[in-house]
Amino acid sequence: MGSEALAEKTNEELFSVYRKTHDPAIRQELTLRYVYIVKAVAYQMRDMYTGSMQPEDIINEGVIEIMKAIDRYDEERDNKFETFISRRIRGMVIDLIRKNDWMPRNYHKDRRTIDDARDAYTRKNGHAPTDEELADSLHMDVKRVQKIQRMQTMTNVLSLDMTYDDQDQALLQVPTKNIDEQPEKSFLRGEMTSTLAHAIDQLKDNEKMVISLYYVEELNMNQIAEVMEISQPRVSQLHSSAIKKLKKYMADQEM
Repeated sequence: MGSEALAEKTNEELFSVYRKTHDPAIRQELTLRYVYIVKAVAYQMRDMYTGSMQPEDIINEGVIEIMKAIDRYDEERDNKFETFISRRIRGMVIDLIRKNDWMPRNYHKDRRTIDDARDAYTRKNGHAPTDEELADSLHMDVKRVQKIQRMQTMTNVLSLDMTYDDQDQALLQVPTKNIDEQPEKSFLRGEMTSTLAHAIDQLKDNEKMVISLYYVEELNMNQIAEVMEISQPRVSQLHSSAIKKLKKYMADQEM
């Protein structure tokens, strides 16, 4: 079937013919017609993967996902193809983030570099740098700096919260309020970060994703529910389950 003949047919007609012939030209035509969905999802979810992937990476992977979906789509069983492929593309993006980016590459090295750069800037200028100033001094993308700082905040909050109760934390207090000047907490932070990273790796995929979206991407429960296409109560359930497992893991490490 020629390209002009393909262009004249509706999507439904092309699917009907493709199911009978499996003509690669028809699959290519259908793929091109649905690329806009990949681009839309890539745009909607860009804040989640910026710093580790480019929109072009998502689009390239999405084109492959569309081609696979065309072969698997069953109009009698599945929803409209637009809904079917949109859900699959969102799932693909989440899988890519989970596999490649729940903790940024070289996180520990970059965290130390950022901490050192912030201290140096503050000593030189008499005030803490903005994210943009910090990124500029490091020649690093500002979104990556922000992501690493969010990750650091997450590990600090979770590790201390999971390992010590109020009484234990009181025993760790020293006169200065600056955590960077507290050697006990500074050492603890590094140790707990490493342990917590390993603990998160032990979680189920959906629990790991909720933790990442909530603490690293700073999405709220409703936003996470929308991204993962599950209910808000289910998100809360996954969050509670993950926290319970992380607390147990951290406690076991102290035994």
